[in-house]
Amino acid sequence: MFTFSLTLVRHGETQYNREKLLQGQGVDTVLSETGLQQGEAAGQYLRDITFNNVFVSNLQRAIQTAEIIRRNNTHCSGTEMVLEPLLRERGFGVAEGRPKEDLKNMANAAGQSCRDFTPPGGETLDQVRLRFKKFLKVLFKQMLDEHGWSRPDPSTGAVDSAKGTAAVASDVALGGSAEDGLQGVAVHVLAVSHGAYINVAVRHLIEDLKCSVPAGVKTSQLCAPCPNTGIGRFILTLSQSESGPVLSAARCVFTNRKDHLEILKAAE
Repeated sequence: MFTFSLTLVRHGETQYNREKLLQGQGVDTVLSETGLQQGEAAGQYLRDITFNNVFVSNLQRAIQTAEIIRRNNTHCSGTEMVLEPLLRERGFGVAEGRPKEDLKNMANAAGQSCRDFTPPGGETLDQVRLRFKKFLKVLFKQMLDEHGWSRPDPSTGAVDSAKGTAAVASDVALGGSAEDGLQGVAVHVLAVSHGAYINVAVRHLIEDLKCSVPAGVKTSQLCAPCPNTGIGRFILTLSQSESGPVLSAARCVFTNRKDHLEILKAAE
């Protein structure tokens, strides 16, 4: 058995975000001034967590955000940052660079919800989900190649493998410490990605992989759109099989956390 934490962070704001324009994969913009400040705030919030591995979408807005977080971190400023195309934003085809309202109008004309609609040349939700599943496979293999197998100590409350839940009492969804869920877990992974992609990833973990969720928090809350530099965390436990490492337990600690952005509001 091997247990590690996965902290998902959406990139900071870009000018396209501010103007409600779709970026997807074809529009590779950089962070706005606000986005840079959000990245600094996220970096300060996560500064004391020792990230053993850092995976980043290879689009500029994600790379900038990850660089800021890593620079602020007291333990892993020198940790290698792996650029991972599997973490790229959902492709929106002909809708990229256009107002989000255009996407809504296209979806309405097709008689579909905006979330489920795929513009010509874009990625379906299933295709994005497949990319995330491939990322998990890459991640699981790298975790074991680099860190080897280790059996969690039940006394730490890290994982109750029989139920696939953690026994710690710090289930916090929307507010709390940056170290929530990390008790008894020795290996930590940071992944910086994008809003639509993270939404698909969270839904896959919660709805498809049936990971446990914080008590009293609705799935709709956990799967709500992620704000710029919103933070989510999952505790994942792997076991060995003939075909390689497989997920044996998973727990959602929180999603869409934005406590770190309060300092920016106070400064306005």
